[in-house]
Amino acid sequence: MLSCNSDLQTDHSDASATNLASDQLHLFEIHPGPHENTLGPMPEPDQADQLIAAGMNIFVDLLGDSALEKDLGECLWNVVNIFHRRIAWLDRLLDDNEQQQRRLTAEQDGSEIKSVELERSLATGELIIERRDMFETFREIACDHYELLTASAWRPRNGSLTNRRTLTAAMIDSRDFLAAKRKAEIEPLMPSGPRIAFTGGLECNDHVRIWEALDAVKSKHPDMVLIHGGSPKGAEKIAACWADNRGVSQIVFKPDWTRFRNAAPFKRNDQMLDALPIGVIVFPGSGISQNLADKARKAGIPVWRFGKDGT
Repeated sequence: MLSCNSDLQTDHSDASATNLASDQLHLFEIHPGPHENTLGPMPEPDQADQLIAAGMNIFVDLLGDSALEKDLGECLWNVVNIFHRRIAWLDRLLDDNEQQQRRLTAEQDGSEIKSVELERSLATGELIIERRDMFETFREIACDHYELLTASAWRPRNGSLTNRRTLTAAMIDSRDFLAAKRKAEIEPLMPSGPRIAFTGGLECNDHVRIWEALDAVKSKHPDMVLIHGGSPKGAEKIAACWADNRGVSQIVFKPDWTRFRNAAPFKRNDQMLDALPIGVIVFPGSGISQNLADKARKAGIPVWRFGKDGT
């Protein structure tokens, strides 16, 4: 039977309950508070360099000079790709955080609860940026070792190799200038007037109801601008044809599948709402249409439903 040396035992007889709880939290590395920001510091780049190099050399030792040597390059490529995919995921997480900040900013009513929620969202966004930047550093280190071990440069099969930490001030100033210039060129060309968002499924082909609904809205807003997703068929195609026939200006928001993949339609919905429509017309469709309707309702934008389960 194991016995404990009395010299190693800790006497808690005089310790308070708070001290005991604090000791336990410290022992098991439990950090109090709801924020991720209470986590430890970021890894040091020099240490990361050594560990990533050691990890990649494990594959060289394991597969090199063996019947599996032909698979070595692909395995090393995937080591770098682990960091690349994580960066893409964090970028999407940052986009979600940005949308949350916009919503919380719009909901500010002077109360402490709303203020704290916004502060937490801002802090979370800052942490996501730090995490993304660190993974970009990891990817850059891994790329260098990949090139050293394979004598070829690493290239992603999806996305780009943009590293925001290596952008110079001149490049940032140049990008800001070009963005401002492009906005100044495009803004006057954007159609003016109250914007009406429209959504519906690919299988919805009720031409009569769609035209009637749009005509009713146009009678109240003669200078309306139609916003839709530009689907090649179904309700949105019918709405686009209606706009052409009625001489109504259109703004088309197509999903960016390359950047957002499966989340592209939902990110597109966010962009449509960022255009500040005064109302959303919803015809029967998939969960994507329902997502737009739900987000519009939460943002305080009127939603008009037609067809199934609607007027």
